[in-house]
Amino acid sequence: MSVHLTPTELAKESGLHRRQVITKCLELGVPIFDGKIDKTLFLSSLEASKREEHEAVKV
Repeated sequence: MSVHLTPTELAKESGLHRRQVITKCLELGVPIFDGKIDKTLFLSSLEASKREEHEAVKV
């Protein structure tokens, strides 16, 4: 199984739309090299972002 996916492939795996994947990459600083995104880096960055938002709501 490949770790580097296109935005379309990553959208299918993450439950987001393709444009949302690209937007999140830009927001979170996840690089896109040759049209491919590191799945592990993207998903872990997305999860960390969600945790930070959740913590900010608690405060």
